[in-house]
Amino acid sequence: MNILILGSGGREHTFAWKIVQSPLCNNLFVAPGNSGTNQIATNLDIKVTDFEAIKKAVLSHDINMVVVGPEDPLVQGIHDFFLASESLKHIPVIGPQKAAAELEGSKQFAKEFMMRHNIPTAAYQSFNASNVDEGYDFLETLNPPYVLKADGLAAGKGVLILNDLDEAKAELKSMLVDAKFGNASSKVVIEEFLDGIELSCFVLTDGKNYKILPTAKDYKRIGEGDTGLNTGGMGAVSPVPFATPSFLNKIEERIVKPTISGLQKDNLPYKGFVFIGLIKVGDDPKVIEYNVRMGDPETEVVLPRLKNDLVEIFQAISNQTLNEVDIEIDERAATTIMMVSGGYPEAYEKGKEITGLNNIQDAIPFHAGATIKDDKIVTSGGRVMAITSYGKTYDEAIKKSYQNIEKLHFDKMYYRKDIGFDL
Repeated sequence: MNILILGSGGREHTFAWKIVQSPLCNNLFVAPGNSGTNQIATNLDIKVTDFEAIKKAVLSHDINMVVVGPEDPLVQGIHDFFLASESLKHIPVIGPQKAAAELEGSKQFAKEFMMRHNIPTAAYQSFNASNVDEGYDFLETLNPPYVLKADGLAAGKGVLILNDLDEAKAELKSMLVDAKFGNASSKVVIEEFLDGIELSCFVLTDGKNYKILPTAKDYKRIGEGDTGLNTGGMGAVSPVPFATPSFLNKIEERIVKPTISGLQKDNLPYKGFVFIGLIKVGDDPKVIEYNVRMGDPETEVVLPRLKNDLVEIFQAISNQTLNEVDIEIDERAATTIMMVSGGYPEAYEKGKEITGLNNIQDAIPFHAGATIKDDKIVTSGGRVMAITSYGKTYDEAIKKSYQNIEKLHFDKMYYRKDIGFDL
């Protein structure tokens, strides 16, 4: 098969790394890809939301399957675009159709879905610019910290957690009235703060059947001890040590099963990954959010632990025969540490040469915000590279990642030195 992956981050490099291991993969293309995918696949200079250009590439390269990495094309309806085209409709797309992608496209839609299907989550209300005063009143009924979520897609930065009531009111105004996150915050969901420890659950579904992948935990804040601004993710570990068999059973019974059956009841066509952001409150799991694709950097620890042929799994998803697949998981732990540009998640410089990649041993560098310029690998984004390692324990794996990071360098390179500190 000729396969096309859409996206350019560490997640997509990990998909590419896994897919090229399959004997079913003939030629692999990545649009737009990065310096890592360039080493194992053919990069195509196409934006993930340029559906017409994607169609042209699919037809000219005789693509037999499309794997969608990021959320934007899914929320904008790439799957529906394929189904509506006579020349594309036979090509499997891994990712939900637009109606189902609203689970990530709209926080309010997701909340209403959870309420309808009795899926445990935080109490909430949503507001827009016309009833911002009611939003202030609702904030006054809550205890701090206050959680404000832009309803739409804000590249992982649309969630604010604030301890001060006046600051929360000012931010609510900034989001709704001053369009802090553009259209994404024309509606804002305010919800009760859940106190606990977070983890992510990844589910594959063909629309009928489901399979659960290994859990992972990522670290969102830029600073050590989980302080400072939110980022796209600074590192991840899998499995999650506090996710005991009885806790995992609660996740499956109370959250995964009602989610998959809810998609069917609501007629939301779904073939792909469901990423469920969870929080463990006491001994109970609650849903923080849904994403309709794999997480990043969690992909960099989940896929390396999957022993199956990923292309076979994707075929089963497109044929609705996922029930016939037995998921095999590597017993070892996997961890990844993200190297980022100095200044990220605020302003940062690009084009810094990355050196030392040839010295990496016993770890896998997944390229993210990196590209090739004048035959050199240089930085092109905020999150530059994820260094993934295996170990008997997550401690051992983390140690290996840090030992390899010490061999790497680019100007103003930064990484957290405490990934896994809370476990």
